[in-house]
Amino acid sequence: MPSKSRSVIGAADASRRRGESGMWDVNAVSAAVFKALKAYRLSDADARDVCQDAWLELLRAPGALRDEAKVGAWLTTTARRRALRMIARNRRETPRPLPGPETTPEAEVVRAERDRALWAAVDRLPDSHRRLMRLLAHRPELSYVQLAGELGISPASVGRVRRRCLDRLRRALEKGGWA
Repeated sequence: MPSKSRSVIGAADASRRRGESGMWDVNAVSAAVFKALKAYRLSDADARDVCQDAWLELLRAPGALRDEAKVGAWLTTTARRRALRMIARNRRETPRPLPGPETTPEAEVVRAERDRALWAAVDRLPDSHRRLMRLLAHRPELSYVQLAGELGISPASVGRVRRRCLDRLRRALEKGGWA
């Protein structure tokens, strides 16, 4: 006994050969689904994958489509749901930088020494500058207003204090040979 998905495809193919209208125009329906996916700002490749997955879902579960006249709406809804799942999955994935020539053991040692020298120089800064540097390094999402609140200073002075702090840090690192 043939599956319903094969019978649907067979019926569509036979109908097309007979010139009947009302059957699915796969290219037109796919184009409409693809257009609806533009709102999700997926890459063209991801949008094509999502559209294709929606068609595959229809073929795997033909009973899910109760009214064949609404194939476009069903595919669009299915594709939108899949797009949202893809976006959520991509947010959870943290891309790792590709290994390059600078990731040699020697480069890692130099990076670790540089980081130690940097944080040692930060530890020698005055308390207000040290707190600002730690906030900038560990909470980069903070705005100047939020930084000012954390430091107990005026938001207008955060930029000047930051500049002074970075200048002082640069001079300390240059003095230590890290220019």
